[in-house]
Amino acid sequence: MTTALIDNPLGAGMLTSFARLDPGQRFRMLSAIFLVMALFIGGYLLSRQVDWKILYVNLSDKDGGSVIAQLSQMNMAYKHSEGGAILVPADKVHEIRLRLASQGLPKGSGLGYELMDNSRFGMTQFQERLTFQRGLEGELTRSIQSLGSVQGARVHLAMPQQNGFFREQQKPSASVLLSLHAGKSLDRSQIAGIVHLVASSVPELDPKSVSVVDDSGNLLSAPGGEAGGPDTQQIQYTRQVELDLARRIEDILAPLVGRQNVKAQVSVDIDFSRVEYTSESHQPHTNGGVIRSQQLIENNNTANTSVSGVPGASSNQAVAPSTMPLNAAASTVNGVARPNAQSSNGSRNSVTNYEIDRTVKTVKSATGALTRVSAAVVINDKFKVLSTASDTADAPAAKPLSPEQMEQFSAVVKEAIGFKADRGDSVKLISGTFNVQKIDAFEIPWWKQAEIQAMIKNMVWLIGVVVAALAMFMVVRPMRGGRRMAKSAGEPLLNAVVADLPARPSVEPIIALASNAPPALALQSMASDQRLQDVRKLAKENPAAVADIVKSWIQGDNT
Repeated sequence: MTTALIDNPLGAGMLTSFARLDPGQRFRMLSAIFLVMALFIGGYLLSRQVDWKILYVNLSDKDGGSVIAQLSQMNMAYKHSEGGAILVPADKVHEIRLRLASQGLPKGSGLGYELMDNSRFGMTQFQERLTFQRGLEGELTRSIQSLGSVQGARVHLAMPQQNGFFREQQKPSASVLLSLHAGKSLDRSQIAGIVHLVASSVPELDPKSVSVVDDSGNLLSAPGGEAGGPDTQQIQYTRQVELDLARRIEDILAPLVGRQNVKAQVSVDIDFSRVEYTSESHQPHTNGGVIRSQQLIENNNTANTSVSGVPGASSNQAVAPSTMPLNAAASTVNGVARPNAQSSNGSRNSVTNYEIDRTVKTVKSATGALTRVSAAVVINDKFKVLSTASDTADAPAAKPLSPEQMEQFSAVVKEAIGFKADRGDSVKLISGTFNVQKIDAFEIPWWKQAEIQAMIKNMVWLIGVVVAALAMFMVVRPMRGGRRMAKSAGEPLLNAVVADLPARPSVEPIIALASNAPPALALQSMASDQRLQDVRKLAKENPAAVADIVKSWIQGDNT
């Protein structure tokens, strides 16, 4: 490589110029070159660092392979992460997603009603019904997967073929398999929503015929259509009540002992059972009661007996004396009816209905009733109440609470949580010394912060340009200026020495004189030894300038 540079006129000139520099100038030039090269290499490496962003995550193996194959065809850079995510450059995420969406990727866990678009001629009725069922299962799967806690889902529908006999028709059923995200769970209302979503999408499907199972094989929906297992909302409500009561205790004791000197824990028992009963009671009338209805029925019958008898002698005879009792109705005498005889009978019924004093009571007990509260409170011994502005809490002294203070604090805590002795509530308050460990905060070095990294990445090229400009003005320009100054200062002196030489001096003595070497030929007709000493001194101090002057002479003689 050195031979090539020597053969090249430009390279030879560069080597000659570099050889004429003094050690200080060489060091400054090499340092500037290495610094500029390091800056440009660092900027190039920083620019090559790609900011990766997640394209898709939690894809199935089939969809992941299809996406990667399409990215390879598009010549897009990508990589995998440990969590199964596909990463692409951040500035191309949206473009890649749009281009993949135009290709129908990712397809998801199943196809929906688009299966009906590929129906071919000659399909049987069974194939059409099966295709429709698969499309419905795919649509339900997509709807369930849209829930935030659900990672994947599969829906199976059992839709029997109906016949013309109404009594022999079978009801459809469905089953749902859920795969949840890590750390996620579904509460009872969400599971009931999935059950009713499936039941509402299939005709004649009863919610009781829908089963929901997670990927661990746990039955999430009870046989009756209600979700099984513990109710997440009830657990959250219980925890919220406990935290609220504990915060009340700490808030009321904080002004007395300090926020960091009191700790409270509360445990509650809550009855979530729903009770409903109806009672009916009757009480006797005290003042005769209130008449509700009254009914009076009277019945009178009166009959007139007309003159009648057997025609003949008996009816024309005189009436014989009466032989019957006085109170008997003598309507006939001797078989002959008496004229204008009357008979009557009657009845009277009275019914009175009174209002019944009846009481009906329907009671529905509210859910979430507190049945018991237990509280435990710990107060730090090392606290000091600031009485004046000059007091400080830097050096607290351990001092246990007095029995009177314990009683006062206990009474305050009981009032804060709504203590009820008949409910079985309990409050335990103790005083002790807290063992507080100081944890040093971990600080990220300033050069590792994201803002600093981004700023360095954006300014590396600007810094390189600035350093190159500084190197030009501080190293190269002073070197060239020094050479010009030395040349301008030494040229008159050399001209004076040359003027004392013969008309056509030999080149070797002059070169030997400039390089401070003993001349091969003695200079003749030297006007002054002082000038020769000055030239030698100049050649020692700045040989590059002397060499340039001699080189210009040589070129002039050759021409």
